[in-house]
This record gives sequence, C-alpha cells and structure tokens, in this order.
Amino acid sequence: MSLPTLRRSLARNRNFARCISSSSSSDPQHSKTTSFGFQTIPENAKESMVKSVFDSVASKYDLMNDAMSMGVHRLWKDQFVGDLKPGRRGPMKCIDVAGGTGDIALRILDFAREKYADRETSVEVVDINEQMLKEGYRRFKKTMYHNTPQISFHEANAQSLPKEKFRDNSYDLYTIAFGIRNVTSIPAVLDEAYRVLKPGATFACLEFNKVDHPLLGTLYDQYSFHIIPLLGTILTGDRASYQYLVESIRKFPAQPNFAQMIRDAGFVTGKDIDGGAWTNLWGGVACVHTGVKI
Repeated sequence: MSLPTLRRSLARNRNFARCISSSSSSDPQHSKTTSFGFQTIPENAKESMVKSVFDSVASKYDLMNDAMSMGVHRLWKDQFVGDLKPGRRGPMKCIDVAGGTGDIALRILDFAREKYADRETSVEVVDINEQMLKEGYRRFKKTMYHNTPQISFHEANAQSLPKEKFRDNSYDLYTIAFGIRNVTSIPAVLDEAYRVLKPGATFACLEFNKVDHPLLGTLYDQYSFHIIPLLGTILTGDRASYQYLVESIRKFPAQPNFAQMIRDAGFVTGKDIDGGAWTNLWGGVACVHTGVKI
C-alpha cells in the first residue's frame, strides 16, 4: 500500500473514532445504541459513519460488490428484477431506495422495455449518500433513459422520506438492494415503505443474509473475514470500510426474523420457508424478501 493511501485509511479510522467519541459524550446516559458492524455505537453516530463508508466506496461500488459476492451479485440482481417482472401488467411507478448507483433502476427499465415494450415505467432512485447518487447519475448519462421522465435521482433518508415528495399510496413497487442492513432503524424503513406503496403493491428487498448450510457457512466466513478486507486493501486501499461491510452482514437479522419485521410493518408475506416469505440465493449468502401491502 502506498504511503498516501495508508494515510487516507488511517484518517478514515480516526474519523470513525471521533464520530463515536463525540456522539457518546453528548448524552452518555440517555443515548440509544445500535450496531456499526461489531461495534456498539450511539444511534446518532451511525448515519455519518455509514456515509463515510459509502463516500469511500462510491466510485468502486461494482468492485466492492464483486469482492463481497465473488462477482455473483450481478446475477442475483438480474434474478431479483426478473422475478418481479416489472412492466408485465403495464407501466409501473417504482421507487428504488438505497439505490444510488442505479444498478437496480437500470435493470427495471431494461426489463420492462425488452420484455414488454414498456417505455413508460419509471424509477425514482433514492439514496442518503450524495456521492452514490452522483455515480448513478453519471452512469445513466450513458443510457437512453437520461433526461427522460423514466428516471430521477433524489437525496433522502429511507427512514423518513419527505412526505411532500414521496406521497402516501403512490408507488407500485419498492425495491432496496444491499442497503437495508446499513440503516439505523430497519423498522422505520419498513414503515416508510409501507406508507408510500399503493394497496396491493410489492416491497422487495435483496440483501446478504444467513447461510443455511454448515460447510458453506464455514467457507463463507473464512472468505468474508480473511479475504474481503484484504481485497479492500489491495483494490481500493480501504480495509476499514470492507471490514465494516462484512461485519454488517453478520449483524443483519436471520431470514425468519426479518420476515417477521416485514409483517410487523403491515405487509403480507408467504410462509416462513425458503420459497415462501424469502428466497435464498446461494444457500442464503444472499436472500430476496418480498411482502405485499394490504
């Protein structure tokens, strides 16, 4: 690692530490805590710490996901969107949350156009991170959807979407891919998803999850904790961000627990089995959860 790169990595770690220190000292007795990877931190520190991570990886987003999934995330995203069949029943108004780089939005628009000749389905991409949105906007400038009503980008917090912009009962499909585990309050995000969706509309989440096979789980743990942070160091000079991302996966609720959280928000799901409330990909390395607003 070069000296400037090492300095940047060390500075990032110091920034994380300052976030924890300053937030803890503000109200040590009354502040609620949450997880940041394997660390326990004040709730009011997490948003800025996660922002620091994604500021760091925004321009290397595909590289990050390639490292974390051995490149398979592209196939998972294709399956995620393909199973939702956007455009099958006519044009849809979609919202893709934590989708700053536009990966899912582009797949939705391409699927609707290629499978159903639908050029009216639209996607509003929402992300809390400005750098991720800039990356998505840059990518969409290369596509046929640029400067059309089919795509727009919005900086907003998934836990409290501005009601004047993201109105109640207004979307046909809500997607969030590899983003919900990074929020401070998962229930708050699910409540907002329920609010903005129309009755009968679908919530769909793609996320890294719990592996259900012991041998695969052991191999995955070895890869995650030893190889991924090393790849982060080699490819981007940023071990700390990749270490957090690996740890955040382990802190995410197991499939039945997350399915219950979706139901607690008001959605109807299938049974608590693979192929019901959720669909495991690669034995649970990733998982698709869906729910329908009643």
